[in-house]
Amino acid sequence: MNDELIRIKNDMESFQQKPASTAIPLYPGIELCYLTFSSDSFSVHHKAMPHIIQINYCKAGQIMWEMKNGNRIYLNPGDFSLHTMKACTDSILTFPNGIYQGLSIYIDLQEVSVHSPELLKGSNIFETILPEKFCRNDSPVFLAGNEQTESIFSAFFNQPEELKLSYQKIKTMELLLYLGKTELTSSQRLSEYKTEQIRIIREIHDQLTQHMEQRITIEELSRKYLINPTTLKTAFKSIYGTSIAAHIKEHRMEQAAKMLRESEMSIAEIAKAVGYDSQSRFTTAFKTFFHSLPKEYRKHHTE
Repeated sequence: MNDELIRIKNDMESFQQKPASTAIPLYPGIELCYLTFSSDSFSVHHKAMPHIIQINYCKAGQIMWEMKNGNRIYLNPGDFSLHTMKACTDSILTFPNGIYQGLSIYIDLQEVSVHSPELLKGSNIFETILPEKFCRNDSPVFLAGNEQTESIFSAFFNQPEELKLSYQKIKTMELLLYLGKTELTSSQRLSEYKTEQIRIIREIHDQLTQHMEQRITIEELSRKYLINPTTLKTAFKSIYGTSIAAHIKEHRMEQAAKMLRESEMSIAEIAKAVGYDSQSRFTTAFKTFFHSLPKEYRKHHTE
């Protein structure tokens, strides 16, 4: 790998509060780097390198890319992207949750074309598939994860030390073979969201979290904010990483736990305050979330 790429990875490692692994050479022209960020954003400044393709996988947290047209794309756990290192020059990576964990695989097309891994010789993966199918005109591709890709990427983590490098090499080959055979469809691609769409979704989020005593349906939100119900659900999950129901339930449970710790409200009053008409339904939901009954939780946290 060239000096510019080494400098970029060094900058990323020095920026992170938790040190990242040093770049791991897997094959000539192919390197792996584990990334952990604890910050709101990270500026990327480097020379345009169209011959180097970067594959990014989000394991935890969230990363937001602002496109040149002003639209934004969110990578959530399981999602991944491919782009040349010309596409990401002078860009800012934003981490809406304040944290991000994942990995990057760097592929130097010039080097692998001369020293291609034995298993991939004659496959045209480096000659045409990666640059033409996934990185045509240096445009990035953002893809939703699926069961097969998650099986591949998850094996890069939590392996015994003595087997780690073997898994990294094998799974990189498996990923490249998967990319070689997959046909890109609109359903696989992550959606880009305009600033106005993001503003609406954030307004909806604020309404739901600030009025947890209310039960508002998707249809009601759709009519009020003039947004298609399917777009609403898809955009919300992209921007916040979980479905509306799961996200708001988490807020309800966290608020209920705070009330149990800090107030003398009855459990019935707390249940109503976070949107449950039935105390028994609230108790069941709270126990499922915290593995403790509300009464037991209050006793344990106020003693």
